[in-house]
Amino acid sequence: DPCLNGGLWMGTACLCPPNMDGPRCEFGATTINLTAELGPFVTMMARVTNRDFSEDMGDTSSPRHWRFAEEFRRTVRPPWVGAPGSPNAHPVPPSRGSVVVNYRVRLRPLPTNASLERRALELLAVTNAAPQPHNCSTAADGLCFTATSARATRAATPALNDTELCRRHAPANFSRFYFPYRTANGLLCVTNCTLNVPGAFDCHRG
Repeated sequence: DPCLNGGLWMGTACLCPPNMDGPRCEFGATTINLTAELGPFVTMMARVTNRDFSEDMGDTSSPRHWRFAEEFRRTVRPPWVGAPGSPNAHPVPPSRGSVVVNYRVRLRPLPTNASLERRALELLAVTNAAPQPHNCSTAADGLCFTATSARATRAATPALNDTELCRRHAPANFSRFYFPYRTANGLLCVTNCTLNVPGAFDCHRG
């Protein structure tokens, strides 16, 4: 297995853990956008109809879980690209007995007069209207699913400060190199190799 830092070899390339990068997952991402951590979120539930549940799907360290989670992200992400809110899906292990996935959709901060409940219903409708495979057999290329619920929750006051948030989301082996950087529109976790950050330098030179 040529992959490093918890990467999973998929036969032709490495599938890297969140916030890792490089052909072999050898680098930490130069920028981790934490803006979504400041906003509200929608908790959603989806039932996948063309995949069979197995015990190792519930083990977040297993290759089967990784493959399913990546396939799920690819499936649910496209309908929201470019939509207000730019949500990010975070699948959690499927429940026993059937492939039911609970996941959170983080929203960017919305205007104070915006209705989160309406946004949750919009996400539910958009998700269920997304194109799905015509063939919904277990061998189909792509997931067939139905989103069954969506519940909006306003963001609570963060329990962690900016530095702690950055350390939590940074790759474990590289966390000491990251620090928080506030922008006019959000919060980033960056390193001295991140471009356009005060004091940054080109890490690909010298």
